Amino acid sequence: MGKKSKKEKKVKGAEKTAAKMEKKVSKRSKKEEKDLEALIAEFQTLDAKKTQIIETSCPPPSPRLNASFSAHPEKDELILFGGEYFNGQKAAVVPQAGGQLWVFGGEFASPDGEQFYHYKDLWVLHLATKTWEQIKAAGGPSGRSGHRMVACKRQLIVFGGFHESARDYIYYNDVYAFNLDTFTWSKLSPSGLGPAPRSGCQMSTTPEGNVVIYGGYSKQRVKKDVDRGTLHTDMFLLKAEGSDKWVWNRLNPSGVKPTPRSGFSVAVGPNNRSLLFGGVHDEEEEESIEGDFFNDVYFYDMGKNRWFPGQLKGPKSERKKRRRGRKAEAAEVAGGGESEGQSPQGPMEIVKEVVAEDGTVMTIKQMVPAAGAELERFESEEEEEEEQEEGAGDEASGQQVEPCPRSNAMLAVKHGLLYVYGGMFEVGDRQFTLSDLYSIDLHKMEEWKVLVEMDPKTQEWLEESESDEEGGDVEGAEGGEEEEEGSDEESEDDEEEEQHPPVQPDEKYTDYLPRTEQYWIKLARSNMGPEAKEKKVLKVAHAMAKAFYEGLV
Repeated sequence: MGKKSKKEKKVKGAEKTAAKMEKKVSKRSKKEEKDLEALIAEFQTLDAKKTQIIETSCPPPSPRLNASFSAHPEKDELILFGGEYFNGQKAAVVPQAGGQLWVFGGEFASPDGEQFYHYKDLWVLHLATKTWEQIKAAGGPSGRSGHRMVACKRQLIVFGGFHESARDYIYYNDVYAFNLDTFTWSKLSPSGLGPAPRSGCQMSTTPEGNVVIYGGYSKQRVKKDVDRGTLHTDMFLLKAEGSDKWVWNRLNPSGVKPTPRSGFSVAVGPNNRSLLFGGVHDEEEEESIEGDFFNDVYFYDMGKNRWFPGQLKGPKSERKKRRRGRKAEAAEVAGGGESEGQSPQGPMEIVKEVVAEDGTVMTIKQMVPAAGAELERFESEEEEEEEQEEGAGDEASGQQVEPCPRSNAMLAVKHGLLYVYGGMFEVGDRQFTLSDLYSIDLHKMEEWKVLVEMDPKTQEWLEESESDEEGGDVEGAEGGEEEEEGSDEESEDDEEEEQHPPVQPDEKYTDYLPRTEQYWIKLARSNMGPEAKEKKVLKVAHAMAKAFYEGLV
């Protein structure tokens, strides 16, 4: 036998290291499982002997992130599951037997965030009978969180994720398939070079039965107590070739790709397109991490392998007004020349540039009579001007209602409508968990609609001052004098709340923000510190103004 090449040795060494790490993590996690059993019992609401779900009317869900949000395959309903202490599990909905919601794995985190437990169990919620059933099948993935799962043909495909114990962690890039007919697990071994280990990626299926994977996050230890995070921006296709053969192919999509980020949310929309919403890009400073949160939408056309940003067009009535105004101006200019007795000019050449969906630029030349040349020129520029207005918007449309920037939101698509619920964003060291619900028509992309506003009771952090943050958190953590000072803090909060610019009767948000913008910028700056970038301060200021406005109106 010949000697192994350096590349082969390196691959084998990496595989051995990963196997040792997984064994080490598994051994420690078993020990930690015993310590967590009592703690989990306090929060575990699901009893294997009592799986019937009772449907009752209830108030909107509490603020949360990392839950599963799915559209009912048979009814006009949305299903929210998990979040809060139990999160990281991923659900997939299939239409069989009146609709089924499948859930695998996930993570339990103690309220203090110090203890974790990763599940590896598989459950199905029968939507027709509203009953849970645990499916016990050997050979499935190890316990994990941050993985992704999709329904593909008659299978559930699970990819990636991570497992974290008190001292160690490991990220995965393995692929498992669960057969919905035989109820059996199988570990796939695709050929080709696949994605590096990661969690929190985008995962969607194509009509042909293939799986698209984009982005994600992972970290690795570079030295003791020092970790280095990686934001992945690569894209792969897991292609099915035959009944049991799979192949990895790397994709190089065209178009305008999303900026690097983690914590984004994904869903599958109409017209063979998947979509990405929000997320956060963390910038590491010398002693801190600054997060830049997003509320933008990107579409990925799976048939054309192309990314493009989703831009709001604004209400149809406003677009018609703009078009009528431009045409009137064009007609006036075209007719003015003849009324002044000017001699008619000869035919003029109009040049148009049209951008096709695949990004190709086509130049079209057209000869038109002089009388209609000016009008034609205005009409030819109309689409380009409208696109610019829809993307950037004028002063009023730029302040349309929209979800504030966030990460780890929950998405669902039903009848071509995208629903966005919850998530979180941060200001300095403070984390704000959201409970609002928005929708937008993906066919029209005209405007966002607010279905459930944020609860002002969850916005206490907005009234805290810098001095409260520095001293109050420590006292609260150590027991301190919190109870004795409770009434004083409440009165101070009331006084500070009154200092926020009030919303005038019948005042719209598009009027409220310009009137009070400088106040919110100053408040955001005081919370974020003098070193924060202007762009981030402005974004946070608008989010704070919006949260305050919607909490009162």
